[in-house]
Amino acid sequence: MPHAETPGSIEAAPRTRLRWWTELPLILLVYACYSAGRLLARGDVTTAVDHGLAILKVEKFLHINAEHPLNRLFTREAWIGVPADFWYASLHYLVTPVILVWLFRSRTVHYRAARTWLMTSTFLGLIGFTLLPTCPPRLLSASHGFVDTMAQYSSYGWWGGEASAPRGMGGMTNQYAAMPSLHVGWALWCGVMLWKYGRTRTTKAAAIAYPLITTIVVMGTANHYFLDAVAGAAVMGAGLLLAPLVMRGADRFKARAAVVLAPATAGTPGTPTSIVSGGCQTSAGERIPRQRESRLGAGAEPSASPTDAGDSAPATAR
Repeated sequence: MPHAETPGSIEAAPRTRLRWWTELPLILLVYACYSAGRLLARGDVTTAVDHGLAILKVEKFLHINAEHPLNRLFTREAWIGVPADFWYASLHYLVTPVILVWLFRSRTVHYRAARTWLMTSTFLGLIGFTLLPTCPPRLLSASHGFVDTMAQYSSYGWWGGEASAPRGMGGMTNQYAAMPSLHVGWALWCGVMLWKYGRTRTTKAAAIAYPLITTIVVMGTANHYFLDAVAGAAVMGAGLLLAPLVMRGADRFKARAAVVLAPATAGTPGTPTSIVSGGCQTSAGERIPRQRESRLGAGAEPSASPTDAGDSAPATAR
């Protein structure tokens, strides 16, 4: 006999299936919040510079200021610096959406968890931008030894000398949102997705190369400190831990909204109409098979009810 599917499993699938026309506005909304948050969380310039100098001081003390030698290399060698600027200005906004679409189409079962992880981490990053506005290395005074490669090679690309934004739109970006580095955070997320769900050696290699090269690029172009990159990875880790809680909260909210919006199907509108409760109590006048009177006199024979008679009848007579 063919395996019979339960009604619940048949009806539940369409309700949980994700549709592109609902996912796309959600993704755009989160990205709009990301862009607006970066723009609004400008902070005080003096405070941002102080934070940047404090990070640089810590790195020098720990001898981990890798951005200095990388920036000198990118500044001296145009064949490295120019592609790095294109990498920084482009892939952050291209690779992540492409992987989201790939997961949605080819790895649907894993898409919701992956999307929630990315969104949760992004909002955590916005909190970091707000609480810790940080001046990137390229905006420090020249005495600190950094060169803005985006400005140096601006004639090669579409970006202006102010930021990685298109020419004339530099004033619409928050240039003091360096801590944490979501360039690194998003690249790490992309790498995990490629490694976990990719099936070829090429995707496995890209899973390692993309976040690693992105980390080198953000430091070599003087857009981030090494500790910014570390913070970006830490934010993604925190988002990974919080994502299950966010999904459960969203599921509870949807369930409650469904109960509130669902029309009453019987009885008084908005009043529960179930007869049998969790304690197996029955409504007035209703009896279940083999039910006896709860109070019998001493030595009295229980009276047989039609239900009892029917239960004790031979199977052939039923």
